[in-house]
Amino acid sequence: MMENIKKYFERLEGSVIEGEPLKNHTTWKIGGPAALFFEPYTVDALKQAIAYINKENIPWFPLGRGSNLLISDKGINGVVIKLSEKLSDYSVQGTTLRVGAGYSLIKLATIISKKGLSGLEFAAGIPGTVGGAIFMNAGAHGSDMSNILIRAHILYPDGTFKWINCDKMSFSYRTSRLQSEEGIVVEAEFELNEGDPETIKQELQKNKDYRRDTQPWNFPCCGSVFRNPLPYYAGQLIEKSGLKGYSIGGAQVSEVHANFIVNKGDATSKDVIDLIKHIQKTIFEKYEVKMETEVEQVGITD
Repeated sequence: MMENIKKYFERLEGSVIEGEPLKNHTTWKIGGPAALFFEPYTVDALKQAIAYINKENIPWFPLGRGSNLLISDKGINGVVIKLSEKLSDYSVQGTTLRVGAGYSLIKLATIISKKGLSGLEFAAGIPGTVGGAIFMNAGAHGSDMSNILIRAHILYPDGTFKWINCDKMSFSYRTSRLQSEEGIVVEAEFELNEGDPETIKQELQKNKDYRRDTQPWNFPCCGSVFRNPLPYYAGQLIEKSGLKGYSIGGAQVSEVHANFIVNKGDATSKDVIDLIKHIQKTIFEKYEVKMETEVEQVGITD
């Protein structure tokens, strides 16, 4: 079966690999093999791939830069479609930015700041793609994707494309409609503001410096693990519980920021899950606060 699927994908414009280790494509450096790994080079190749997957009822998973994601050590028994910078052209008209979903958010924020356009400064240091950031409504420093998105161009499993306006994206804290329906963002439009390039650059650098100084980017990690259980902050609760630096296997609560779990070199998905459960149990026992993760888990079973 997989051989036939592979033959079909090899006819499309893109890269096809069987058994590709997904730890090579996640910021946590965790994840088993993909039965088939496909990186489309064009939107048309992506459309054909999705239509074929839907027709043949093949399990699949879209992947950006692999941040905010925990993949099982067993991998994914299906087709993983990686949206890379092959699908990342961008154009600017006035204060409107249109950009492909595979574009690096950090890179985009830097480029746009030099053009004197403000609105993406919050994205400095967020290690994901435009598409992944919309999926999660990524944010920091008091802003998020919902504040700048005009509309997202989404490819659905039946092969149709549809522009979805921001007010129809069901955005809330680290949440969008894409988490409850199948669809891939292929491009997006943002409304930015004119500003002084030097001022924007300084704000961007300030945000980058803050993340560098307060977050553990010297080890593989996925970003923040838990949603803030407002009015509390996840990192503060974890640190107050005495769990900063606590380890299970190769997974450790960061000694820099307690809402980060780092891979000390050989962490498995089970190590991370066990550590997450230990944190949840400890904090509920101490403070009766339920800690919910903001990390997408794929192939993880209890």
